[in-house]
Amino acid sequence: MTKNLEISLLLDFYGDMLTEKQREVIECYYNEDLSLSEIADNQGITRQGVRDSIKRAEFQLLDMEERLGLARRFREVRIGLEQIHAAAQRIKEFNQHSIYSNELERDANLILEVTKKLCE
Repeated sequence: MTKNLEISLLLDFYGDMLTEKQREVIECYYNEDLSLSEIADNQGITRQGVRDSIKRAEFQLLDMEERLGLARRFREVRIGLEQIHAAAQRIKEFNQHSIYSNELERDANLILEVTKKLCE
């Protein structure tokens, strides 16, 4: 069974919407990198039971993302903030090498501060 690394991200967004058992099994598989056999031993179920639980949970996570798009939107916002941050840095550098404006410097610094906080 190949691991879809996007599932780890989706688990952060939608994990609470899974059953407790599904969440435990899929976290062990993706976040703790345990094998199906190790999870089966820990959970007291068969290896096939673990596989089925993981497949159901993956389907639910992918379905929730398809419907809600929270992870996609998060990535888009993050990329946008990084672009805004880079643009503010360029504005600040341009301001320092041309006719200097205190207002422009202050605004560029504010944008840089806000985007840095939001990207952390």
